[in-house]
Amino acid sequence: MLGPEIAEVPHVPVTSSIAPCAEDAAAPADVPAPPAVPSSAGSTPAGAGSAAAGLAAAAFERRRLVARRVPFATIPRRAWERLLDVTACATPFSRWQFHRAWWDGYGEGAHEDYMVCLDAAVDASAALDADAIVAIAPLMHRHEVEPDDAVLRTAIRHAPTTAQRTLPDRAKAIFFAASYHADYATLLCDPADLPDAAAAVVAALAAGPDLAHGSDDWDVVDLRRLRADDPALPALEAAFCVAAAHHGWEVTRELEDVCPVLEVDHWDWETYLQTLTTKDRHELRRKMRRAEAAGPVEFEEVPDPADAVDEFVAMHQARWGDDGLFPDTEGGARSRRFFRRLAELEGPDGMLRIGRLRVGGRPVFMCVGFHDQGAVYYYNAGSDPEARALSPGVIGVAWYLRHGLAEGTRVFDFLRGNEGYKYTWGAVDRPIHRLIVTPRAA
Repeated sequence: MLGPEIAEVPHVPVTSSIAPCAEDAAAPADVPAPPAVPSSAGSTPAGAGSAAAGLAAAAFERRRLVARRVPFATIPRRAWERLLDVTACATPFSRWQFHRAWWDGYGEGAHEDYMVCLDAAVDASAALDADAIVAIAPLMHRHEVEPDDAVLRTAIRHAPTTAQRTLPDRAKAIFFAASYHADYATLLCDPADLPDAAAAVVAALAAGPDLAHGSDDWDVVDLRRLRADDPALPALEAAFCVAAAHHGWEVTRELEDVCPVLEVDHWDWETYLQTLTTKDRHELRRKMRRAEAAGPVEFEEVPDPADAVDEFVAMHQARWGDDGLFPDTEGGARSRRFFRRLAELEGPDGMLRIGRLRVGGRPVFMCVGFHDQGAVYYYNAGSDPEARALSPGVIGVAWYLRHGLAEGTRVFDFLRGNEGYKYTWGAVDRPIHRLIVTPRAA
């Protein structure tokens, strides 16, 4: 989240840890080998754990599911919604609306590589049946750095990542779809089906390239934004590591970043304030009083987010300029298309909310968030630079929190980045991880 101008507090940067494969993840001999990948033995993952490795090996042996590559548009939305409902760590970033809007806005810079997992007995040539889909792996591929990335660059987060592993610029990489602008990613799947789904996805990736997008196989699988508590993380890691021993892959898992999260316990605003340090509580109340002295302070959620997208873009651009998400470039134009499409798809009753803070009738702060069953994901914000004396970022977040508490919100997720202002509000780090799979020769 792009942080408002609340005073920084000391925070020790998170150190990234890299876990290689452990020796208990042996591969069945008949796991299909990908062409052009040497078959020397790979390392096995310490992070996968013997239990996950055993489940993965058993999944490869029984081959219950197979993964079929399909265009995003052909995946029945009914199946997507059904699987989203049973996914352990589903977030608004896994919703159909977010993916549809992302491809409409940014699709020129990536290639779809979605997979659906079906029972192995299903005829591969049969039409896709929504009820038969057991899991969805939302994937895409592109190069780690495309030639025009510098021109199209926009910034959705300003804090540096804690990730340590760097990969060749021109490496053809498999990513989670939409993950450049999503803070969390996962497989859409019932937890009970995760070992089989992960094995099916890994087997499909091992079987060679999607010929619809050329004959070059991937150079790296770079799966980011996996929450540490997501059961999809150990399932995928174990499946890759079981296959690694046969394919000569190197599998590593590293701490990619942190998402500071504030959890509250049925608190009202005044109760919440008592959880802050005396200094922070005093400073916050002083700034809120100063704003109130300038005129009535009013926070509202816009009834239909589509009606306020352009206003939000202007406010964000006023605060961040070329360092933000909407610079006057083709990259900024794509970001505007994405936001407009997302607001249109979500509509008045969706999870996307746009908040506006007025002081004396003048808008000084706007924010975009996702609201999901008692959790708020604070996605982005902007403020009026001419209202700097009123500390619009600080009072804007304060009123957003206050509004959420009144609605019964219990979790405020500030999303990726360890900017100091997030800890001022009492947030605690939630780690997110990155799985990296490369041929041993790389």
